[in-house]
Amino acid sequence: MPITIGLVDDHQLFLKSLTSLLQSFDKYEVVLEALNGKDMQDKLRLLKTPPDLMLIDVNMPVMNGVDTANWISENYPVIKLIALSMNDSDASIINMLRAGCCAYLLKDSHPTELEKALDEVQQNGYYNSDNNNINYGRLMMKANKEKDLKLTVRELEFIQHACSDMTYKEIANKMNVSERTVDGYRETLFQKLNVQSRVGLCMEALRREFVKL
Repeated sequence: MPITIGLVDDHQLFLKSLTSLLQSFDKYEVVLEALNGKDMQDKLRLLKTPPDLMLIDVNMPVMNGVDTANWISENYPVIKLIALSMNDSDASIINMLRAGCCAYLLKDSHPTELEKALDEVQQNGYYNSDNNNINYGRLMMKANKEKDLKLTVRELEFIQHACSDMTYKEIANKMNVSERTVDGYRETLFQKLNVQSRVGLCMEALRREFVKL
């Protein structure tokens, strides 16, 4: 029996080219093509059996890669997920790994690399490449650390105010606490988020989406 694959990518030319490439591999058969996560949901429900593997583009309209991977992980946990992207930023990789992906491949990867990744994900449940400059070990540790990060309601409230033009004294008045208490929030959050300044705190809060522009 062939190993079945689903593809989700909003670029039709890339989607068709990737399908042709995968069909040339001996063990694999593409059974689903979708242009975004919503399109994939509709098509996945029509299949009698879900695919063994799902390759997911990170940046898509309507329903992006992270939301798509999270939905599959929740509704079809048997499907092994592989992220595809031109973006090799830590944030993008971590978000997809946390959403349930077993591997993160760059779109300019060699076909041999792609086939190797498919084989290892299918056999071992993950793929850790030494050839695409992605240090999975470091990123997984970072992802797990971020996942375990817990902030209190008051700390989150402080972050919201800290990312404004309010002074720390004004923040204390707004939160109805002493300036010393605000200093405590600040120092605790500097440690939790591994930053050393208010600017660093705001940048990290934006990256983690504790606040939005």
